Amino acid sequence: MEETKIDIKKGIKFHKIVSNKFKTDLIAVFITVPLQRDTITYNALLPMVLRRGTNNIKTQQDINKELENMYGASFDCGVDKNGDNQVMKFYLEILDNQYVLENEDILKQGLKLLIDIVCNPYIENNAFLKKYVDGEKQNLKQLIEEKIDNKAKYALERCTEEMYKNKPYGMYKYGYIEDLNDIDENKLYNYYKKMLQECKIDIFITGDIKSNIEDEIRNNENIMKLAEREEKYIKEGERDIEQENNIVNESMNISQGKLVIGLDLQNMEKEKTYSAMVYNAILGGGSNSKLFQNVREKASLAYTAGSTYLKKKNNIFIRCGIEISNYNKAVDIIKKQLKDLEKGEFTEEDIDNAKRIVMSNIRNIEEEQDLQITYYYGQDFSEEKMSIKEYENRVENVNKEEIIDIAKEVKVNTIYFLKD
Repeated sequence: MEETKIDIKKGIKFHKIVSNKFKTDLIAVFITVPLQRDTITYNALLPMVLRRGTNNIKTQQDINKELENMYGASFDCGVDKNGDNQVMKFYLEILDNQYVLENEDILKQGLKLLIDIVCNPYIENNAFLKKYVDGEKQNLKQLIEEKIDNKAKYALERCTEEMYKNKPYGMYKYGYIEDLNDIDENKLYNYYKKMLQECKIDIFITGDIKSNIEDEIRNNENIMKLAEREEKYIKEGERDIEQENNIVNESMNISQGKLVIGLDLQNMEKEKTYSAMVYNAILGGGSNSKLFQNVREKASLAYTAGSTYLKKKNNIFIRCGIEISNYNKAVDIIKKQLKDLEKGEFTEEDIDNAKRIVMSNIRNIEEEQDLQITYYYGQDFSEEKMSIKEYENRVENVNKEEIIDIAKEVKVNTIYFLKD
């Protein structure tokens, strides 16, 4: 796996990721904008409207026919958060050219279609089609309302919101229902035109690529219409600690409590992130972790217990599903695990088990095309280019003293509990 990064225009990059492990090529377009309260719902709605049709292919049904004609290619789109940025993502997966008829260049066809969806939407009277916008507003409203259905995800979202209150990262990636009434086909299209000429755009292709596909991108009529731009996005950075031990309780009609503890990792330089990955794996990364063994297995206080390291924001989120009556016991035992790690009460076997978990996740990058794209996209924000092998070496070289140093920087920020 090897990435080549090419500037198509100022602010528009092409990332060619060559790998011969797959029978498919994955094409992606990422549009990145800073997280802002007044535009977050617009950005969440846009991919849903853009997928409905282009000026060349006017309906979603016709787009699906085009996909079928490309040997059953698949299209997907959505929105996500990346640090303090919101990212609109568009994907098209197609068969690699070597598996189709000799006179067909399906990669070029797929690239043209995806760029058409992103850059050439179906327009009437200088606006998006009203029925498309109204229909997708209803779909987005339903998507936002469904946030509450998955209680574990809802608890994590609420803990994040409390930790980042009045901060960009605290906003919900799909936006807010109260914004939808004010959005119409004219406002959305005017915002789209401005955004498309100003935002950071990244085009990715991963697969067994043998052609100079960058020329197809550079000469694409839609790309040629785009202006050069200064990339407006928020790079990775440390977050100022504003609170400690913030406790939030919320009640809902549930049978199992959802406990989320948000931790801050203070004074984190880039080189410490590899130690933080291993620390997190020891804390809650698998069945041998401290949380699983001590909260779930020995004390029988939790149905689930684990943790996730959020590199972009230097946070760890501990997540447990517990009997509501076990709240105080569970919090006490979790805090004890944090203290034990700070005191170095873990073994070399714990470190080896943790490294295996981290290494497995790293190696998966080469096995999944969407992970390859995410990996190289993330390097733009960290301003660091690193091979998978070097990534593995940095994790492998983490030692006990470095893990203890991380443990000493861990502070409880927010304890969120969803109960009955």
